[in-house]
Parts: sequence; structure tokens; C-alpha cells
Amino acid sequence: MAETKAVAPTPVPEEGQGRSKNVVLVGVDDSEHSYGALEWAVRYVATAGAAAEAEVALVVVHAKQGASSVVSVGGAAVVGDVVSHVEADLRRKAEEVVEKARSLCVANGVECVVEVTEGEPKHALCNAVEKHGADLLVVGSHGYGAIKRAFLGSVSDYCAHHANCSVVLVKQPKPQK
Repeated sequence: MAETKAVAPTPVPEEGQGRSKNVVLVGVDDSEHSYGALEWAVRYVATAGAAAEAEVALVVVHAKQGASSVVSVGGAAVVGDVVSHVEADLRRKAEEVVEKARSLCVANGVECVVEVTEGEPKHALCNAVEKHGADLLVVGSHGYGAIKRAFLGSVSDYCAHHANCSVVLVKQPKPQK
């Protein structure tokens, strides 16, 4: 699995004290929507860091779901083999996501910390906001309508309502006709 850096949360300053570091956290998965969000976050960190007196740190989080969320039980004999294959596939996918995210950051001259967590993405992102003391959470939006969001759920909707920081939803541009 890709190596991840453990980072201590950024301490919140006492009232009246300035904070020397702003933290931008972005969630990535293997969708183009999340890479659009990462691109937005990288541009933001590059320009905000250059324009501000405070340092702007970028934390990239990938939430790897466990095999139990992908595999339904079909019997004890089947589960062992299937789960090990699914776990291997999920690890491989996480490595690909992390490598693509790191490459994008390096190509744009932006340092980042990449973290792979296990769990449901909406909860993992909100927990990472708390852990890192993020000032801004950036997530991609699949652009689902209200009905699809109601049935499938929406990480961006959940984060917009539950994250303890400002949230930027990055939408993909509509294709030109």
C-alpha cells in the first residue's frame, strides 16, 4: 500500500493569536469529479500560498472502503476467497488514486500530505477535517439530481452539512454542444 504520512492536527490558536498555517483538505477517489476538485484545490493552494502571509498546507484524503461494504455474504467458504481478492483490489485502487494525486501536486509545485483512511467517505472526510483542523474542505460533485442523491446518497451534501469548516463543491463543466 502507498506510504502515508501521519500528521499532527494543526492546533487552533488562542483567541487574539494569529494562525500561521491554513489547512485545505481535499477528498479524492477514482472519479474524474474528485480529480477536478483536487485540481481546484492545488490551484487554490498555489495562489493563496503566494498571496498570503500565512502558509497554506494541502492534505489529500482517500477513503478506502472495506471489503465488507462491497461484498455481500454468500457463505463461509466463499467469503474468505472473495474478501481477500476484493481487499487486494481495493488496496491497488487506493495506490493508484494516491499516486495520481501526488503526481498532480508535484507537477504543480505544491507540497501535500496524502492520507488513506478506511471507512465511508463522508465520515472519513469530516473526521479528517477535525483531525487536521482544516479551514477548507474541497470535494467534487457528481452533479446528481435530487432524486438520485436521495437514493444514492451524496458525500458532498453530507460534508456541506456536517464538516466543521467551509466546504467548496467543485462541479465539472458541462460538455459543450
